[in-house]
Amino acid sequence: MNIAIIVYVIGWVLEFEALFLSLPMFVGLYYKEYNSSLAYFIVAILCLTIGFILRRIPLKSDELYLREGFAAVAFSWLFLSVFGCFPFMITGEIPGFINALFETVSGFTTTGASILNDVEALSHASIFWRSFTHWVGGMGIFMLILTILPLAGAHGMNLMRAESPGPSVGKVLPKIKDTAIMTYAAYIGITVIGFITFLFTRMSVFEAATMIFGTVGTGGFGIYNDSVASFTPLQINVITFFMIISGINYNMYFCLMTRQFKQAFSFEEIRWYIAIIVTSTCVISYNIHHMYPTISESIRHAAFQVGSIITTSGFSTADFDKWPQFSKTILVILMFIGACAGSTGGGFKVSRLLILVKSIGKELQLIIHPNLSKRIHIDHHSLSNETLRSTNAYAAIYFILVFASVLLVGVDGFDFTTNFTAVAATLNNIGPGLELVGPTHSFDLYSNFAKCILIFDMLAGRLELFPVLILFVPGCWRKY
Repeated sequence: MNIAIIVYVIGWVLEFEALFLSLPMFVGLYYKEYNSSLAYFIVAILCLTIGFILRRIPLKSDELYLREGFAAVAFSWLFLSVFGCFPFMITGEIPGFINALFETVSGFTTTGASILNDVEALSHASIFWRSFTHWVGGMGIFMLILTILPLAGAHGMNLMRAESPGPSVGKVLPKIKDTAIMTYAAYIGITVIGFITFLFTRMSVFEAATMIFGTVGTGGFGIYNDSVASFTPLQINVITFFMIISGINYNMYFCLMTRQFKQAFSFEEIRWYIAIIVTSTCVISYNIHHMYPTISESIRHAAFQVGSIITTSGFSTADFDKWPQFSKTILVILMFIGACAGSTGGGFKVSRLLILVKSIGKELQLIIHPNLSKRIHIDHHSLSNETLRSTNAYAAIYFILVFASVLLVGVDGFDFTTNFTAVAATLNNIGPGLELVGPTHSFDLYSNFAKCILIFDMLAGRLELFPVLILFVPGCWRKY
């Protein structure tokens, strides 16, 4: 293991975080919140100084293989979160290191689970920082850094593979830097369009900025205590639209940008994604129509919650914990399905579900016809054995981690529904669960031990399990 290159990468991450922290500092100055602004300035200088020192450590080798890439990404996200929580502690707005870390990890991993019971008590600078962490973590810190970081070829690819969501990741352009630039161009483009659209719906500039960060980043930190329930029907519909398009594989946007229109609308995963959203919305709308005065209102709430849960955004317009059991069951299922691979959304991913369904179909046919030679295809491409093996291993580890986490957080003594949906909400980077962690509650009820388990789940879920779990394999740390 090349420890020096990992430290070098962490140095770059901390310097970028210093740049990120300057934004809430200026927000604090604008709103004359000088104490908050000073806190963000102090932490920004700290990140800049430590990052500068780490990048000056001599490298015996600049080789960054896959295991170094996984370790660098895992540690970088941890350092990003630890330093990102310091302003909350300095200002006293979130007392206690574990609570502050939980909130910050939830932000960067775009989970949106909160330990706060009164969000509106925060300063404008801290509300902005909470929301902005969603935008930074949505597409991934390394996707941004790779547009600048002097690591090319396989080095950059190993960082990208460790951070990008989905069963596989590849370059859509010959050079990894060009791929990162094109992806971030689409990400920024959707953010700008969404911001302008929010302004046209009569949101304030602060509301539009903070809400678009959480919407496009599929995060879910609301800026009001009722999440987005106080917004107008038009604003809710616009948020729904931008959540759903943010859960789509960004390869589609690359195809649109390069005028490959036929290919853009031919992705099988996206068709499944849209079909799941439409079907779930129709079923839930019918199931809850008696709870609302008009069918249009029931459709609006159903579409919003379906879009929020499947994209793992986590916003809420209603207390869906009071919906009929059938509708809540559908939402829990959507928690596990998640968004498309290559999007800002979390969860198991529609592509993995599609692969597993086709694998089951193949096995059933092999039982009937043992000598049948059949390959699994997605988008007319035959899947490699490596992709199938990785998907099966991911599914096994995923469900083992779910049950292990439910067992561990169970020591606090809360009911099974609360614990199970708390784990589902954090591992899938969603935010709210049901019962005591429902949309009108917070995660503050859990002990520090349980919060640490949920913090681990948030990081593992955002980084697709392997980059975090590989750190516990002794062979990972052996020399070549």
